[in-house]
Amino acid sequence: MITHHNPSDIYPPAGPYAHGVEVAGTSRLLWISGTMGLAPDGSAADDFEVQCKQAWANIAAVLDSAGMTWRNLVKVNCFLGDRGDRDVNAAVRNRVLGDHKVAVTVVAATLLDPVWKLEIEAMAAA
Repeated sequence: MITHHNPSDIYPPAGPYAHGVEVAGTSRLLWISGTMGLAPDGSAADDFEVQCKQAWANIAAVLDSAGMTWRNLVKVNCFLGDRGDRDVNAAVRNRVLGDHKVAVTVVAATLLDPVWKLEIEAMAAA
């Protein structure tokens, strides 16, 4: 069972996420490694939004291989190569997750390969 925690004695979430996500009574946890917006052939588009959509598609493939869906996600960490991409990142994430709220962290970081525009890691529970 997944319970969202947004206590009234702290500031409200600044977007469509939960301050805390509690997972009780789970028997399966899935940690998804940092995932870039690389196509199946290993290539990367020059456009941030294209890479972002591909990264989420890659995460969907890992979830599917574990018999899970977006609804199983509980935590997402996004690492952006350029903080200026944060609004596009949020828009793509919101389209993908819809009304499903997860705990989210977004950090501007230097990524290992300058071709990569973002890296996303996640945790899911079933």
